[in-house]
Amino acid sequence: EDELNAASDPFLRAALGLVVDGTNPKVCRQILEIESNALREAAEQPAEVLETAAGFAPTLGILGAVLGLIHVMDNLTEPSRLGAGIAVAFVATVYGVGVANMLLLPLATKLRGLAHHEATSREVVIEGAVALQEGLNPRLVDQKLRGFLAPGTLRRRRRSIA
Repeated sequence: EDELNAASDPFLRAALGLVVDGTNPKVCRQILEIESNALREAAEQPAEVLETAAGFAPTLGILGAVLGLIHVMDNLTEPSRLGAGIAVAFVATVYGVGVANMLLLPLATKLRGLAHHEATSREVVIEGAVALQEGLNPRLVDQKLRGFLAPGTLRRRRRSIA
């Protein structure tokens, strides 16, 4: 109980608090899963905003192209200016598609990946806390929690332990 404040992660601190308080394993799992789901939804909201913006960016580019072409129409009496005006008009489309595919979508993907990683970390905490509440053998707890590791990570970790 004295070590609870030493945990830097608030979710881990909450899980350990439930274990120390002797909370029923089912209730402990429910409480932690509800909190974990809420945290995941909050972590994914910025990614959703970026994905929505990525959906609108090409449309804004096309609108820019149309407005540029309207401006080109003002110069129909000067054919020498048409080519440059059309080229500038279509640059807006390139910017819209480029911003969507080279900036907004990769950022959204990165944020979703981080949210997934954090959710997986919280799953490990939940399973560990419930295993402690159930009084599982430490070797079984270790084996259970290792299942969350990626196969490549598991092999590297075993070599470092051996």
